[in-house]
Order: sequence, then structure tokens, then C-alpha cells
Amino acid sequence: MDLLRFTTAGSVDDGKSTLIGRLLYDSKSIFEDQLEAVEESSRRRGDEHVNLALLTDGLKAEREQGITIDVAYRYFATPKRKFIIADTPGHIQYTRNMVTGASTANLAIILVDARKGVIEQTKRHSFIANLLRIQHVIVAVNKMDLVDYSEEVYNQIVSDYASFASRLDNIIDITTIPISALNGDNVVDKSDKMPWYKGPSMLYHLEHVYIGGEENHVDARFPVQWVIRPMSDEWHDFRGYAGRVAGGVFKPGDEVTVLPSGFKTHVKAIHTPEGEISEAFAPQSVCLTLRDEIDISRGDMLVKTNNPPEASQDIEAMICWFSNKPMPPRAKLVLRHTTRETKAIVQEIKYHVDINTLHKVEDVEGFNMNDIGRITLRTAVPLLHDSYRRNRHTGSFILIDPGTNETVAAGMIL
Repeated sequence: MDLLRFTTAGSVDDGKSTLIGRLLYDSKSIFEDQLEAVEESSRRRGDEHVNLALLTDGLKAEREQGITIDVAYRYFATPKRKFIIADTPGHIQYTRNMVTGASTANLAIILVDARKGVIEQTKRHSFIANLLRIQHVIVAVNKMDLVDYSEEVYNQIVSDYASFASRLDNIIDITTIPISALNGDNVVDKSDKMPWYKGPSMLYHLEHVYIGGEENHVDARFPVQWVIRPMSDEWHDFRGYAGRVAGGVFKPGDEVTVLPSGFKTHVKAIHTPEGEISEAFAPQSVCLTLRDEIDISRGDMLVKTNNPPEASQDIEAMICWFSNKPMPPRAKLVLRHTTRETKAIVQEIKYHVDINTLHKVEDVEGFNMNDIGRITLRTAVPLLHDSYRRNRHTGSFILIDPGTNETVAAGMIL
């Protein structure tokens, strides 16, 4: 079975955690003792219904306030597919948490309260999904039970969202579903309370949405994580290079170039824990052996000779600032990209994005927590990269404060 990673997003109290609790509950993916604990907790809190949001909101502060603060990951499976859910917070001050949870997602569920319609948070989270190149979006119009399952209300929200989404360039597949997470309408099973809705239930769509074409299988990229030298009698002369294929396809016999040294050689064999395989493609983790003895170490990259990545010390990127300490102009940071780490300095801050209006705010001096904007970086050594639009693996990086070792920003190369 293949794996779908998806994230939830939406404003405060739109029902993100309740929706995930309903998905887990109706798909029989929680144990009896978990349900009993949630029922008991709901009783103690005085809730009218079993509060399914408690399945994901595990922090004490989250349960006390009834909000999501940190990203919660949950796993479940159906006979069709395996799923990893990232339940992300809706508050504006937790934008960085949403970026973290959505950074590996194939699909985003953006919840809209049927009573409020498309609001600023809806636009903010759609912009972040677009920035992170999440190509599939479900717009879940929630709390339909509170508007008497009105088709007119639903159609107006669909129209408003389509008008806004026309300004986004990366999202290629938008599906709108009217639901009631509290009552389970159109979540796992189709609801008979909305006969006017002819589309699929949410779980059916999650099981069948096609995500196979999102990896870059054209540009062959293999960042080396580790050099394997067993030093045993059985594998006396073995020298393999372990890592995760970040793009393209590698086969025994392929000519490859080692970057940054530029030496050329051929792939001898591809090893996995199950034995040798005839080809490796993203995002498989494998060990490559080469025909020639070349000095290769962590941070080097194996690429197809006829299709190398760009190598440059000047990097244009969009970043989201994570740290509660502001970023000063000309900040000196550590940049971690694939398996390589280098020093970097912020040369120029181009603009911030006002994620309420999507307007560019120029003449800014630094970044505060949750700010998103465009910068120019200068690295100490050339970075072997592609644009984030072309390859999410070789086009992304994180910035680290060298004094505290704190991850202060995530970046996407333009």
C-alpha cells in the first residue's frame, strides 16, 4: 500500500481536531481503552458530546483551552492506503507550527466554518499550502449542521474560495466537501442529510486521490548520508554510500558525477536490507556501490552526468522565521541543506508577505516570529541545489542559530 501524508489547517474552533478524531473513530482506528479515556475526560469536562478532539490534543494546555498548540501526528490505515496526519494549530501565532506540519504533506485539508465562510485564516493557510507546493487541497466546509445543511450557504463558500484560489499558482487539485465533523456527515460515510451533494465522502477521496506524480523522477540526485565500511571478513573490501534518493532514477551501469569534486564513475550495484535491486528512485533509502575508488564523504552528491544541479553561493529563497528572537539584518547563521552544512550570511531582505492580503511589504529590516518573506543568502561553499518548485528535497533548507543550535527558519529556494 502507498502512503498519504496530509495536514489539517483552518481557523480556531473550525473543528480540525474533531475531524481527525471522527476519521479515526469512524474508520475503527482507535482502541477501546483510548475511546474510554476520551469519554471519561469528556464527562469530567462537562461536554455534551464525546469530545473526539481529545484524541489529538494531548498537551495539558490544549485540553484546558480547547485549542491546538503543537503539531500532533496520528497514524491510521484502511484496506486501500496508509495515512500520516499532521494536526496543525489555527492561531496566527502558531504559523511556524503549521509550516512544520505541512512541509512533508501531499495533501492539505483546509476547514471552513459554514457560518463564517472564507476568512483571513482560510486565505493564510491556503497561501502557506501553496508556498509549500502542496498540490492537493480539500476544502472541508464544516459545521453544516449549524446552517441546516443549506446548499446555498455551501455554494457561496465554494464560489468565494474559488475566486481567492485563482490567485494561487501551485495548487492543481481543489476538492470541496460539505461535512459535519461532530456528527460524522460525509466524513467516512456519505450523509443522507445533504442529498444535493453528489461528490465523495472525505475518506473515499483520501483513499483515491492520485499522488504518484509528485516526486521528480527526471533529475537524478543522491545526497550521501554515510559511507558504509563493514570491516568484516565477509565484506572485506565493501565500500558503499548510503542515503535517500532525492530525485530521478539510478540503475547499475549508469554514469554518475560526484559533486563537488566532479569525478565521474558508474553505479556498480544498488543494495537494500532485502538485497540488491535493479533500480532506485525517490524517495527510497538505499546504498550505492561504485566501480571506481573515489574519495566521497557525507555532504557530497551523486548526480547523472548530463543533468547536474545548480551550484551557487548566492541563494534566493522564501523563508518562514521560527524563532521568538528577531532576525537582525546581515544575520550570520548555519544553513543545513540535504546532507550538507555550511555557514551563511543574510545579504538582503527583499520583502515580507502580508499573508492576510498576499501583498509584498518592502523596506523591512528583519524578521519576527512567523514572518514569511524573500531573502538573499551568501553561503561559505557552493550549494548543490534545484529550485523548490522543481524538487522539494534539494530545494529546501533550514537555518540554525550557531550560538544556541536552535532551528530559526525554514527556507524554499526560488
